[in-house]
Amino acid sequence: MYLTDSELARVCRGLELLLHAGIGLGEGLQLLLGQEQGAVKQTLDAMAPELDAGVPLSQAAQNQGRFPALALGMMAIGEDSGRLEEALHSLADYYDERCRTSRQLRSALLYPTILLALMLVVIAVLLMKVLPVFDAVYASLGSRLTGAGAGLLYLGQALSAGLPVLLGLLGVIAVVYGLYRWNAPFRYSLRSLFNRKLGDRGVLGLYNNARFARGLAMGLGSGMPTEQAVALAQRLLADNPGAAARGNACAGAVAEGASLDEALEQAQLVPPVRCRMLRLGLRGGNADQVMADIADHMAQEARQALEDTVSRIEPAMVLISSLLVGLILLSVMLPLVDIMSVIG
Repeated sequence: MYLTDSELARVCRGLELLLHAGIGLGEGLQLLLGQEQGAVKQTLDAMAPELDAGVPLSQAAQNQGRFPALALGMMAIGEDSGRLEEALHSLADYYDERCRTSRQLRSALLYPTILLALMLVVIAVLLMKVLPVFDAVYASLGSRLTGAGAGLLYLGQALSAGLPVLLGLLGVIAVVYGLYRWNAPFRYSLRSLFNRKLGDRGVLGLYNNARFARGLAMGLGSGMPTEQAVALAQRLLADNPGAAARGNACAGAVAEGASLDEALEQAQLVPPVRCRMLRLGLRGGNADQVMADIADHMAQEARQALEDTVSRIEPAMVLISSLLVGLILLSVMLPLVDIMSVIG
């Protein structure tokens, strides 16, 4: 299994600092080993003797089977172009950004998920426990729940009858979550399935575009030709068929002679206004810097879109649950008011 994004970021950042300080990688890895543990320590420990023997960094990393193709490709390109330090810097920034994005997604989804679960529990308790009590009270007074109240009562009875099934379903969800949390192959399979079905829609599509832009900026910043930079960025979308198709369209347009900005706009990977900025960068000879700025802006726009979506979901959930609770209470209280008026 590959190292995690945070582990890859630490390793690339450490290697970059070693090169910047003029320390040999084989010798310098011994300095990094004292700060690491687990899979990272084992990987660096195995790489150190190979680097001492003169094996290139990309080859030593590939021999461990712990580095993804993107990292290996960037290392090899950095070695061929004499800009290995810049390539490692770009990789460290990329994996740091992926870590931040993952944390933001988890934090953005955690609160709505907990809120939804609590609301469902409250509504289920009202339907299965509270309504039957009121129905018994009405029966003792010679009346019954009717209309919406009766419908909700029947729904609560159905939920009570199906409670073992619901508990079993919750158990399955708990098992799936445990496997996702602790079993890496299962987590990878589940993510792959999600990416194939829904991984390029809405906000996730914006994140895919930002990921492609970041990879393209990394390639251009490392001195790669445009075609190779686009091919490098395509690797970041390989796990998502919809996004990969747009990456292939961009690569095909570049191969046919289209300029980079035109290819990105036609493939709908970069907004038109950003493509015009890139066009100016291409003319001015600083396309790599402009592309890096575009990638930063697109990542920020994707994060903002996620925050906007979550900010709309939470009020909608509160409104819907409040309406349901209000409907339950009204269906219970209105018949009681009628009975009290008759008694009075």
